[in-house]
Amino acid sequence: MPRSDAELIARAQAGDRRSFDELVARSYTLVFNTAYRILGDSDQAADATQSAYLRAYRSLAKFRGSSSFSTWLYRIVTNVCLDMVRGQQRQPISFTHVTTDDPPVERDLPDERAGPEQLVLQTELQTALHMALQRLRPEHRAVVVLYDLSGMSYDQIAEILDLPLGTVKSRLNRARRALQEELSDYWEPSQ
Repeated sequence: MPRSDAELIARAQAGDRRSFDELVARSYTLVFNTAYRILGDSDQAADATQSAYLRAYRSLAKFRGSSSFSTWLYRIVTNVCLDMVRGQQRQPISFTHVTTDDPPVERDLPDERAGPEQLVLQTELQTALHMALQRLRPEHRAVVVLYDLSGMSYDQIAEILDLPLGTVKSRLNRARRALQEELSDYWEPSQ
C-alpha cells in the first residue's frame, strides 16, 4: 500500500533518504514542468529542478505541514526559477527547440483526426505561446504558469508567491492581456 505524503515527510525528516526519494519521484514531473514553463529551456529547468529539490531536502526539517507538501515545493521551485531569471535579465531570451533527448515535459498530444495543416497550425501556436510566455515579466510569467498551466487557485498562488490575493489577480490579468496582444494573429476577435 502506498504511503501518504505526510508519512513520507515524517520518515524523511527522521533521516530516511528513500522516503525523500519517493517524494521526489511523485512530484518530479510537476516540478520540472513548472520550471520549464517559467524558464523556457529544458537544461535550465533541469538545473532549477535539481536546485529546488536540494533546497527542499535541506529545509525539510523546517517543514511543519501548515500547507501541503506540493504547495511548499511549488513555492521553492518558483523562487529558484525567479532567482535564475533575475540573474539573467540582462541576457536576451532564447528559444530552445525541444528534442526527444530532453527530459520529460508535459505536452499536448495532437488530435489524430486533425489534418496536416491543422497540426502545423497547432504546433505553430504552441511555439508562439512558448515564446510569448518567455517575453512576459518573470512575476507575470510565474502567475500564468501556476494558474493557467498548473491549475492552481488564486489562494494557492498567493501562498506560494507570498503575495496578497489582489496582486495575484492583477498580475494574472496583466499577463493575459500581454499574451492576448502578442498572440492576436492566431484568432479572430469576438464580435
